[in-house]
Amino acid sequence: MCPLLLLYLLPCVSGLPFYNGFYYSKPNGWNLGNSHGEGVFNGVRLVVETPEETLFSSRGANVTLPCHYHYEPALLSPRPVRIKWWKLSENGAPEQDVLVAIGLRHRSFGDYRGRVCLQQDREREVSLQIGDLRPEDYGRYRCEVIDGLEDESGLVELELRGVVFPYQHPQGRYLLNFREAQRACEEQDAVVASFEQLFRAWEEGLDWCNAGWLQDASVRYPVTLARQPCGGLGLAPGVRSYGPRHRRLHRYDVFCFSAALKGQVYYLDHPEKLTLAEAKEACQEDGARIAKVGQLFAAWKFRGLDRCDAGWLADGSARYPVVHPRPNCGPLEPGVRSFGFPDPRSRRYGVYCYRPR
Repeated sequence: MCPLLLLYLLPCVSGLPFYNGFYYSKPNGWNLGNSHGEGVFNGVRLVVETPEETLFSSRGANVTLPCHYHYEPALLSPRPVRIKWWKLSENGAPEQDVLVAIGLRHRSFGDYRGRVCLQQDREREVSLQIGDLRPEDYGRYRCEVIDGLEDESGLVELELRGVVFPYQHPQGRYLLNFREAQRACEEQDAVVASFEQLFRAWEEGLDWCNAGWLQDASVRYPVTLARQPCGGLGLAPGVRSYGPRHRRLHRYDVFCFSAALKGQVYYLDHPEKLTLAEAKEACQEDGARIAKVGQLFAAWKFRGLDRCDAGWLADGSARYPVVHPRPNCGPLEPGVRSFGFPDPRSRRYGVYCYRPR
């Protein structure tokens, strides 16, 4: 990551320009105006350039969001500018400040603190580096360049590679309100999926007849093959919508999104079938812990995990991942098969373990 000098919060100080919740002290010789009293951009245009295409990265990786600026016509001497990066509000989540910088000094905010800095390898480059990507980091980011009273900005969209999977309460379908749905996904090493993620999963073949919460508190379900018990034959395939629902009163399943793994999921070879408690203990004895549903889906999607053996997972469900369908191994489509939530005392299953890297 880049070498950094931090900007610190200051109490209210007379004579210092206020910006983004804290004060900047202008170094000697900085003149944010024009020595002739003219507008800073009298005949000069500030241009900010960011990529139009969506950037894709993986959980735990480092990524650079490109941003460059220049002037038209070009200026012969450099000018002091301030840089602000923030993540836009979407799906009901509030706008988040990410980083503000002036020269080599910067301040980062919230969950981004210690994980972000500016990349300034080239002249007038103000790209944002984000380290150790997390599932919640995906979204749209704005790069703003401020020169005196003028500012321009550009958008960068970041998407994490991941997999969308439906999830329901252990006691049956349509038992989760929105907050419970959020918690259920988090407990399975995932987050509630966005509409864009569900739509992309539908394009890749996800077909599920139970409606589930999405990140914007709407409720939808993806259908690739129209059929009578799933909205009727008269509707074309697509992502069906119930629209926004009451976050506390209404109850549905949920679509979760799990990003690519940093560790390893594996089926533990064991001489006997196990109860749920024995399965957890067996993983611990192997230097690992029992896998979560999101981890199994990610291992199936990105690591090609393919087993015809059903195994316990941390939530008490029993599942197995199939990449290459074959006889006596469930349906003819790839996927993660589920036996639901069996009696935790039964000895009919093995176990999938997860070992972090």
